[in-house]
Amino acid sequence: MERNLTHIALFAALIAVLGLVPKIDLVSGVPITAQSLGIMLCGTVLGAKRGALAVLLFLALVAAGLPLLAGGRGGLGVFASPTVGYLVGFPLAAFTAGLVVERWRISIGVAAFAGAVLGGIVVMHLCGILGMAAILGKSLPEAAMLALPFLAGDLLKSGLAAGITQGLARMRPASVLSRA
Repeated sequence: MERNLTHIALFAALIAVLGLVPKIDLVSGVPITAQSLGIMLCGTVLGAKRGALAVLLFLALVAAGLPLLAGGRGGLGVFASPTVGYLVGFPLAAFTAGLVVERWRISIGVAAFAGAVLGGIVVMHLCGILGMAAILGKSLPEAAMLALPFLAGDLLKSGLAAGITQGLARMRPASVLSRA
């Protein structure tokens, strides 16, 4: 139990630290950040439940006002911004990524890449597109076009998440809780 709490807190901190990497703002107002890599790693390394809990802890800290999102944003106001769909999608993305790695008994690198793509790209962008459509008053196709510039970077982040997860599994197999 104590080990699980430590891992959850550590990965919530990892997401926050990845927010320190300078963001790139798009026209839609949604920034490109490294935090989505942290979301992917929460799922691929910690597994579905612990990964989602790490993200929920991170979001609770953001809601409490800590400026942990890229660009030093935090507080309840971010949950009424164009990024709200992505924020809601964060725990769902980590859960999905973790579930894929837990259930697909194939190479850890392949499973982690598939989990990162399904959770960190498909689920996260589906939620983000719905949020942007609602907040910005756009149609779903218009909101989807706003999300399009993210895909290349997110594929790169999925590859990084897979490589990091596979490397951890080789060096310290017990540290990849999604396969423990």
